[in-house]
Amino acid sequence: MNITVFQALKEGEQQLLLHQVPDARLDAEYLLAGVLNLPRLSLLIEKQKILSREEYAAYRSFLDRRASREPLQYILEEQPFMGYSFRTDKRALIPRNDTEAVCEEALSHIRGRMQVLDLCTGTGAVGIAIKKMRPGCDVTLSDLSREALSLAWENAERLQADVRILEGDLFAPVQGDRFHLIVSNPPYIPEGLRGTLQKEVEKEPEMALFAGADGLDFYRRIAREAPMHLHEKGWLVLECGDDQPAAVAALLAQDFEDIRIIRDMNGHDRGVSARLKEAAGGKRID
Repeated sequence: MNITVFQALKEGEQQLLLHQVPDARLDAEYLLAGVLNLPRLSLLIEKQKILSREEYAAYRSFLDRRASREPLQYILEEQPFMGYSFRTDKRALIPRNDTEAVCEEALSHIRGRMQVLDLCTGTGAVGIAIKKMRPGCDVTLSDLSREALSLAWENAERLQADVRILEGDLFAPVQGDRFHLIVSNPPYIPEGLRGTLQKEVEKEPEMALFAGADGLDFYRRIAREAPMHLHEKGWLVLECGDDQPAAVAALLAQDFEDIRIIRDMNGHDRGVSARLKEAAGGKRID
């Protein structure tokens, strides 16, 4: 049986619609483009192309995975971020386009050669993008998840980014180090929302998602510990949920100034940026 690109896309769209997959037609296109190693828009001029048996089988396998609500980015093993292509799989949280606003905010504070820490790095997307765009900086990536860090290593090698990668719980692997800029996208979903999230999100690593009853557990720790790891007047840039910036800003108020809300491309609150107060840099952690 000969299956054309046009027929395969129609078949894929119907299967994904049956399983209530959002953007069914678009996802069918991305999946088939991935199998054929073509830009998605090229399918429009290849719609009468006959798929080989192997191509059709691979496409059917991708469709079955997507119908099970596995994230598209895990199936294609790729996600663009800040103009770079990052490898993605179930080892780490998928980089989001909204996080680009946080990365751009971090970049805006870099002047010359600076020491930068990407805390809770996951795929390494933020820290690696900073290194690529500000190659004079010394960039450290850290995460508690060994699996995530193995993926970050792959992305650093893939993009030829000379970064330091450390494993440990928050600031534990950088004891004694200070940075001019710390950027982080920590877990921030309240535990009470477990089981209520989009099915695709629930396929991502739990340790990258949930953070206590109110979702603020990591921000409390970062607010308390970051002053010991920032140079004088150093910057802290944090991603958070769109309903959390006010609470995160309040946690930072004691030791930080110039606190501002970061908004993403859609105008939604996406994070908080703050500068360490002059007298706060020598603070000890109780």
